[in-house]
Amino acid sequence: MKAISVDLGGTHATIALVEDRNILASEIIGLERVDGLAAVLPLLVEGTNRVMSRAAADRSQASAFVLCFCGLSDPATGRVVSTNRKYDDATRIDLPAWCQREMGLPFVIENDARMALLGECYAGAAQGETDVVMVTLGTGIGGAVLMNGKVLRGKHILGGNLCGHIPVDFNGRRCTCGAIGCAEAEAGGWSLPLVAESWPGFAKSALSREPTVSFRSLFEHATQGDGVALAIQERCLRIWATLTTGLIHSFDPDVVVFGGGVLASADVIVPYIQKHVIEYAWTPWGKVRIKPAKLGSRAPLLGAIPLLTGGPAAALSG
Repeated sequence: MKAISVDLGGTHATIALVEDRNILASEIIGLERVDGLAAVLPLLVEGTNRVMSRAAADRSQASAFVLCFCGLSDPATGRVVSTNRKYDDATRIDLPAWCQREMGLPFVIENDARMALLGECYAGAAQGETDVVMVTLGTGIGGAVLMNGKVLRGKHILGGNLCGHIPVDFNGRRCTCGAIGCAEAEAGGWSLPLVAESWPGFAKSALSREPTVSFRSLFEHATQGDGVALAIQERCLRIWATLTTGLIHSFDPDVVVFGGGVLASADVIVPYIQKHVIEYAWTPWGKVRIKPAKLGSRAPLLGAIPLLTGGPAAALSG
């Protein structure tokens, strides 16, 4: 099975022609100066045409056009349900009609974290697993859940998707979602500079000389022994580990997979969370395994095939 798979983020989109576990051709397009989804759609059409040409393929060979969207989406209707300051016009666009008109293909949409989960279960770190939680650490904190081989969505589409908006500090910061002390507001990429700047001794830390405090610079300075960086790193690790324990108690997985750009420091993050989970998660049946994602940015793109075939197990048997 072939599909056109598009991973749409806030600053760029990756367009790919995928077949089973392979990406036949792909292209990344920048969206830094594009405002609104309506302005993005013509760029996706142009990019898709170039990708298909590069793969020497025709759009009619694809089973569907699959959009991995950075917001809450309903695959049953093909509509965007809600966004969080990204592509706010998306809820008003009839995407299936646009796709049929411009692509001549069926349109399927799903949240990008769920797509990454499907990709990792189909061809990555959780291949063959039926009960998995995936947490993506990046600018925000995303999440998705596979239970009994099926993606959890829930009546209102939210099921398992708002991992980053679980509160971890009721005296914490205001989150972009409006709540207080969400994991994302306390240990997400967008909140990290705020955490650092308010940390005692920050002005004397090497972090203060960075143009922007990022997880890359945080872990780098922590490795070099910077006291403030070490303290903030420890705080982030504890929040992620505590969040993971809560997710385990909520969704009963065999495996928790961590993905996202922060996993460049997987050698620090994964053992820390695994140790915490062994000590604090109540799982009398055994121990939940913590794994780093394997597929990186390919995961949501490769998730298109199991999404279309009804799940990782169906895709494998098909």
